[in-house]
Amino acid sequence: SENERSSTYFILMGLFDQTKHAVFLYTLTFVLFLTALTGNTLLILLIHREPHLHTPMYFFISQLSLMDLMYICVTVPKMLVGQVTGDNTISHLGCGVQMFFYLTLTGAEFFLITAMAYDRYAAICRPLHYPLLMSQRICHLFMSGCWFLGMFDGLLLTAMTMSLPFCQFRKIRNFFCEAPALLKLSCSDISRYEMFMYLCCVLMLLIPTMIISSSYALILCLIQSMNSGKGRRKAFATCSSHMVVLMLFFGAGTYTYMLPRSYHTGEQDMMVSTFYTIITPVLNPLIYSFRNKDVTGALKNLMTSRMRLRKV
Repeated sequence: SENERSSTYFILMGLFDQTKHAVFLYTLTFVLFLTALTGNTLLILLIHREPHLHTPMYFFISQLSLMDLMYICVTVPKMLVGQVTGDNTISHLGCGVQMFFYLTLTGAEFFLITAMAYDRYAAICRPLHYPLLMSQRICHLFMSGCWFLGMFDGLLLTAMTMSLPFCQFRKIRNFFCEAPALLKLSCSDISRYEMFMYLCCVLMLLIPTMIISSSYALILCLIQSMNSGKGRRKAFATCSSHMVVLMLFFGAGTYTYMLPRSYHTGEQDMMVSTFYTIITPVLNPLIYSFRNKDVTGALKNLMTSRMRLRKV
């Protein structure tokens, strides 16, 4: 029956259901999706190909690009295909899988940005000890920790969310299966779950924020005492780029997962989700690397070598 069938799937509202400019917004989203794929893939290839980019900072940036690639592919293709076909349904299992990957990548990225802040602190404030503090082994340990903590968070919150009883009305006011949107569909008392999710987010957001803020505070103090104007400008440029990403990503995460539900509306939630799911993966390669002389130099080398091969 229809009631039994409705208990096996959810309906995603999508980004364009309530607007007259659906075609324009769909095209824009598709262009942003391709831009994110191209920018992050190119950055990973450049870092892998160029030996002088085989440093801890660029290793972390390549991992960030990998996460952003996976991040946007988990949510956007399903939404774009649904817009074309008119089928906005997603199965219970599909919803759980999408939520798990999304939460895993979000959590891993929080901790990765924390590791990147520590890397900048070690490079600028402890330059003599930097090779020891950020050896290849330590970098790989950091990355293993980021992925493990992200997966633990994803598995825990997904299992708890998907085990809740949901009402017959299964219309998710978002374009992917995000935990706060699903909580609004639950028929049970979710106050304990919300408290648990809040505590998880304190660990996932506030602790990394404290570490990052401390790292950059120490860096800024050192920058102020630098005699070299050039060194001061270079250090400040690097840190300001990282701080922009921090504010964008962590600000959106704090709004979505830590503010009480009374402060949210469906439209605001969808706008914030759009921002850090679609816009952030587009901006990260620009903010972190394509403004960087090392990366632009590697890109020129790649283009020059390709042109030579064509001539031959």
